[in-house]
Parts: sequence; structure tokens; C-alpha cells
Amino acid sequence: MDNGHIRFSSPAGRWILLATVLGSGITMLDGTVVNVALPALGADLGADMAGLQWTVNAYTLTLAGLILLGGSLGDRYGRRRIFLVGAVWFALASALCGMALTAEMLIAARALQGVGGALLTPGSLAIIQASFTRDDRPRAIGAWSGLGGVAAAVGPLLGGWLVDTAGWRWVFLINLPVAVLVVAVAVRHVPESRDTGASGRFDVLGAVLAALALAGITYGLIDLLPIPLAIGAALGAAFVLLEIRRSPDALVPVGMFASRVFTAVNAVTFVMYAAMGVVFFLLVVQLQVSAGFSPLLAGSAMIPVTVLMLLLSARAGEVAKRIGPRIPMTAGILLCAAALLWMAGIGEGSDYVTGVLAPMALFGLGLSAAVAPLTATVLATAEERYAGVASGVNNAVARTGSLLAVAAIPPLAGLTGDAFTSPAAFTAGFRTTMLVGAAMMALSALVTFLTIRENVLAATEPCMSCQVSAPAMATPGSGERGADLPSPGPDPSSRGPKPPA
Repeated sequence: MDNGHIRFSSPAGRWILLATVLGSGITMLDGTVVNVALPALGADLGADMAGLQWTVNAYTLTLAGLILLGGSLGDRYGRRRIFLVGAVWFALASALCGMALTAEMLIAARALQGVGGALLTPGSLAIIQASFTRDDRPRAIGAWSGLGGVAAAVGPLLGGWLVDTAGWRWVFLINLPVAVLVVAVAVRHVPESRDTGASGRFDVLGAVLAALALAGITYGLIDLLPIPLAIGAALGAAFVLLEIRRSPDALVPVGMFASRVFTAVNAVTFVMYAAMGVVFFLLVVQLQVSAGFSPLLAGSAMIPVTVLMLLLSARAGEVAKRIGPRIPMTAGILLCAAALLWMAGIGEGSDYVTGVLAPMALFGLGLSAAVAPLTATVLATAEERYAGVASGVNNAVARTGSLLAVAAIPPLAGLTGDAFTSPAAFTAGFRTTMLVGAAMMALSALVTFLTIRENVLAATEPCMSCQVSAPAMATPGSGERGADLPSPGPDPSSRGPKPPA
């Protein structure tokens, strides 16, 4: 990996931070802003519940399936170059979303958005890692994380305001001027970097199999069709076999899963983020359809979660480093379960402060306690050479859990057809999903308590980039398939083969 020489406090450092924050910020923004617009766009385009699910999942599907490959492309062909391609691609796909005339056109454009996000997202952290001096990387990543969290917090509020004032199409069109600014700043101020030691083949077949497997399973779950489910499961099995055969050129080196704790933490991530995905998908719709809130007020309900995570995540990481991740993670996930039980009561006549903001604040406290230790544990339990790809895999696991839960749980709870137009039907399904989500959180807490017994964080640095939308993202890159988060050890360039960033 290239040795960084730019100081955080320099004008060049501030320009790089601006480009990377805006670049990753629009992908995070789009992960949260769209949910608020679902009732409006559903009514305008004549979409049913399956259409709303696909509007969310088409983006997550391609992003989760291709994000590791996107990081590897940046390592091989230039991180700034792939970052720029991702920004332009994302902007064009956003324009297509804003001009969609049917639900099917919107879903296709959202899938293209996810491809752009898979090219754009890994490059932001990789550029920071490659550009800044070793001493300034932790500060730069901390700033990138905090400002990115602001984008996640602003998303629902901005989405609500846009839906109220300009219409749902501007939820997507707002990305265009931001992407233009990203390209202008990156072309002028971001240095090019690549992994000069990157070698071997791209695991394109692995990425394609992963994406097709997720697509088949998602389609089968949303429409309750066994044949697509079976095809998706078969493709998933083929992906696993391919990764075993292709090591060390595999997209996901299976040797990482030899660690019992690493495997357990990823299982916790999958179930925990599955529950979170359903909450973020359904809550803002429930607040509008059943509780009668405006899009703007519904969007503001998410703010406590991100604000609390920004304020408390670093402290939770320090506590976990002292006493071990087991107790903070278990307690935090149980708080999330309690918050979902509380949210199950949201419906017609719900009070905004006690019925919405209070349980969301409890949810935010739980996530603040759990997410930073979870992410740090993933990094601490993987071999050093797999540090970057371990974080990338955990990020993909989180997105996949959310993807499959949003596909499966709503129809199983009776949220099908035009349920989002009926307050009574939607409230019944919403309550069922919140109870299921609470049970999933409780299961995650139990697995955490039983499997994470030792303090694996005693000799590691606290997590500095834990987002509410997914675990910390060290991009695929720097040696095996991901850009390392800064560590107190030797420079990554001295470690031999480097995971690509």
C-alpha cells in the first residue's frame, strides 16, 4: 500500500476528507432517506408491498454482493479512478430513479445505484488510508466516521422534508449536485494510489455467484416462491465451494472462519442487523400510515439513534477494551430488544415523545453499547493479514442480514399487497415484526453471552468508524481484499502480501 504523506490539518488533507465524506455520505444517505419516501412513491407508482420491499432491497442486493469486488478493483486500477467511476455511476443511476415512471423502472435503477455504491463506498476509506500520514490516519478516520454518521442522521429528516415540499423524486435527484461536487474535488485534490503488490485473479465468478444467490433467495422470500429460493440456495452453496477451492484468490478467504469467536460474532451481526433492517424499513412507514405523522416528523424519529451513537460509541469501545466485549454487547443488544417491544405499541394516537422518541432513544443506547465492541471484536479475532477483509466481510454480512429480513419478515407477518394503504392491517403486521425483531435481538444477546468469553480486545485499538447503517467498513483492500484500519503495529507495506483496499 502506498505510504501516506498528507497531514490532516493541511489544505490538501481537508479537501481529501471533503471528497471522501461526501462520496460515502451519499451512499449512506440513500440507505436511510428512501424509507421515508416509500408511502409517497408507492402511491404515485402504484406499487404494492413487494414493490416497496424491492425498492429497498434492489439497492442493498447489488451493494452487498459487489462491495468486496469494488474494493479490489480500486486496489488494482487506482482507488481515485474507481471512486470517480462510482460517483458518476451513482449519479446517473440516481437520475434514473428520479425519472422512473413505474415501480419496475425504479427497482432496476435502484439496483444500478447499488452497483455504483459498491464502487464508491470502499474507495472512500481506502483513499484516506493511503493518503494520510500514519499519525494522522486515526484522526482522519474518526472525522470521516463522525461526519458520515451525520449523513445517516440527516437522511430521514432530509427525506421527510423533500417529500413534504418537493416530492419523492427529489429524494434521488438531490444526489446529483453532491456527486458533481465529489467528482470536482476528487479530480483536483485527491491523489491517485493503488496496491503495487496486488496480484492474482479477480474473483469475478465468486462475486457474480454471491449476487445471484442473494437475488434468488430475496425473490423467493418476498413472493413466497420455493423455486427461486431453491435456486438461490444452490447458487449460495456453489459460492461457498468456489471460495474454498480458490483460496488464496477467493473473494472471501474461508480460513478466517477457523476462529470460533469470529464466526460467532458474524452470526450475531447477521441476526442483529436483520432485526435492525426490518425496524428501519417499517417504522417510518408505520408512523405515516398508522400514526398519521408527516414525512418530516416520521423522519425525525431516527435522529436519536445516530446522535447517541456519535456521542457514545467511542466510549463503549473503551469500556469493552477494559472489561471485554461480552458484557457491553450482551447488555446493548438486550436494550435493543426491549426497545423493539416498546415500539410494538406504536399505532394510531401514539404520542411522539413517549411513544416514539423514547423507545428510539433506548434503541440508540443499545446500539451505542453493542456496535463498536462488535466491530472491534471482528477485527481482533481475525488474523492480522485478514484485518481488512474481515471488516469488509462483516459489513457484507450485516447488509445481507438486513436484505433477507426485509424480504422475508414482512410477508410472513401479513404485510403483502396493498397493506401499506390500510392503517389497521399495517399496524397488525408491524406489531408482529417488532415482536419477531425483539426475539431475534434476544437470540443475538444469548449467542454473544455464550460464545465471547475472553477479552479479545485487550491489545487492540478501539473501533473508530462504527456506523449505524452497518459495522465498520475497512474497505476490501490492502493485502487480501480490504483496506486495513490503522493499527499500532508495523506499516501495512511491511507485512508482505497486503489485503487490497
